[in-house]
Amino acid sequence: MKSKKILLALLFLFLNWNTIVLAKQNTDAQRIVSLSPSITEVLFAIGAGDQVAAVTDFCTYPNEALKKPKIGGMLNSSAEAIIALKPDLIIFQPGKSNVKQLAKKLNIKYIETSFQDLKSIYQSIQDIGHAIGRGKEAEKLISDIKSKLKSYQIRLKNVKPKSTLLILGDSQDPLRDLYAVGKKTFLDELLTLSGGENVLDTTLSEYPKVSREFIISRSPEAIIIAGPNSEITQKEFSSNLNVWRVLGSVRAVQNRNIHIVSADYILIPGPRLVNIVEKFYQALHSSSLKSSNPQ
Repeated sequence: MKSKKILLALLFLFLNWNTIVLAKQNTDAQRIVSLSPSITEVLFAIGAGDQVAAVTDFCTYPNEALKKPKIGGMLNSSAEAIIALKPDLIIFQPGKSNVKQLAKKLNIKYIETSFQDLKSIYQSIQDIGHAIGRGKEAEKLISDIKSKLKSYQIRLKNVKPKSTLLILGDSQDPLRDLYAVGKKTFLDELLTLSGGENVLDTTLSEYPKVSREFIISRSPEAIIIAGPNSEITQKEFSSNLNVWRVLGSVRAVQNRNIHIVSADYILIPGPRLVNIVEKFYQALHSSSLKSSNPQ
């Protein structure tokens, strides 16, 4: 149940992540309210954890974030709780017009950030860092992320990309509604960096519902099901692949190349992007990795 709530909340943010970035300088911010896991993780990653006054119920990383006061969910943050904390800076993502109005009404400085794709993620990290006087730390974080992601490009330089369907959620049943990850999203970019080639094209929405007919027509070489938390392990999932026989003509089904990728950070665009790429990389190249590392 909790994983579904997280998925719904993150999906709402996905659908509202425009390329809007609005920053107001406030180098003396000492009581920051963060309204998303991505923002919270950025703040702690650049060393501003002590300046964080409160976070959402979904901000669970790092462990220090769990000790911070909570102001509700990402979609239903408590205005009363925010006011009581007397913040000097509020950071949120597009789609929080009520928070923006509250900040303006109370004359609280704010930053509105976008985490739609890699470009906007880097820009948001930079904006947050400069706004709170941690520009150098932000630039270093961006540099570290870029360097680690580049290592995958080098590693896969001579490897042909695998056509892949990336499903958003934790459903293991192909008969249920399946929502896929489309182009121009950070997950699509990370899939590419891990050696996958998204079977969806640019004419579709960012997170479209896909039919069995669509999956059959595209016949991807691999299918990855990515969700925030799933109680089923890859081993358990692999032993129950028979439910996918309804898509028996699909190459991924024929080759049993269907993987469930689960972690608390899977749908969070932030400092742990490299962890997501590694998860996708392991799923897509597990067979070749085993053959080259028999131990």
